[in-house]
This record gives sequence, structure tokens and C-alpha cells, in this order.
Amino acid sequence: MLKIANLPLARQHSLLIIVICLISSLAFIFDKQVSQLLVYNRELISQGEFWRLFTGHFLHTNGYHLLLNLLAIILLWALHGQFYHYLNYTSLFIVSALTTSYGLYTFSPDLQQYVGLSGVLHGVFVFGAIMDITNKEKTGYLLFIGVWLKIAHEQYNGASNEIAELIGANVAIDAHLWGAVGGLLFSLCYLSYQLFRKKS
Repeated sequence: MLKIANLPLARQHSLLIIVICLISSLAFIFDKQVSQLLVYNRELISQGEFWRLFTGHFLHTNGYHLLLNLLAIILLWALHGQFYHYLNYTSLFIVSALTTSYGLYTFSPDLQQYVGLSGVLHGVFVFGAIMDITNKEKTGYLLFIGVWLKIAHEQYNGASNEIAELIGANVAIDAHLWGAVGGLLFSLCYLSYQLFRKKS
């Protein structure tokens, strides 16, 4: 059971979570002013506006979409924030975001626009589960298997209609897949680096 006393409140564990929530909230408040410049737009990316591969993740379709993503990022922090540090979380976020966008751009050509943190969140989830496993937390195995079963279910059966109605857009299930792949790749590189440091 999560308790306030056990939350990873130290700055190195929580500051980036606050920053991401703040940027996402500001992007939502000023959506009309910034969305056309920042949204993941396949056609404009193909014309060289590559920043959209990253910035589109901070935009959301409506308030419910934003709230769901912010609650998810806070819940993941509560579960695994003790593993977050400035460098590793920044790197994890960037790798998951870019892997999500690259996967969508390469393998989902029909998807013209994408917004939201859900792809990145799946990468963060995978990282947290793997860190649990490496720290001999048995729940890590359940979380790791569970997220891949969820992704497989989405790939086979599609996304929840209720969520799609709530956020006012189709759920980009391929973003969940590529975000999780990004989190997995980052985790493997991160653990390899940690192992190398211990041996050297």
C-alpha cells in the first residue's frame, strides 16, 4: 500500500515529474497558440520539422486526456520514483518519446497526427518494472508481463471505446507498443552501463 511517508519526494526523484506536468499543463492552457507549431504532424515532419517528433507528446486532445496522462505519470512516480534521477529519467523520457514517434512515422503511415504522453508512459512503466526485477521485487515480473499482455490485447482487439470517447480521439495503440519498446531498449542499455561501471 502506498503511503505518503514512502513517496520518493527527494528533488532528484520528483523534480522532473513536476516539470513534465507543468509543461503539459501549460501546453494545454495555450493549446491554440502552440499546437500548430508543436503537434506531431506526419506531413510537416516529412518536410523537415523534426522537433515535432518530441514536442507532440506534451499536447493533449482535451482535459480528460491531459488528466489521465498526468495521473498516470504521478502514479508511476509513486511506484518507481526511487529509481528516477535527473539523467536517467531525462534519457528515458527522450528515448521513449523519440522511439514512439519514429515507430509511428515508420510503421503507421496512416496516422497523420498524434498527441499525448501515453507512449512515453508505457516506456516509463517498462523501465520501472525492470528496475523492480533487478532489485528482486517479485511484483516487477507481474508488472512487466502485464504491460506486454495489455499491449498484445490492444494490438489484437483494438483500444477501449470508452477511452476513445473520453479523450475525443482514437487511441493510438501503436504508440503504446513503440513507447514500451523504447523503454525496454533504454533499460537494457542503462543496466549494461551500470554493470560496466561496477566492473571497471
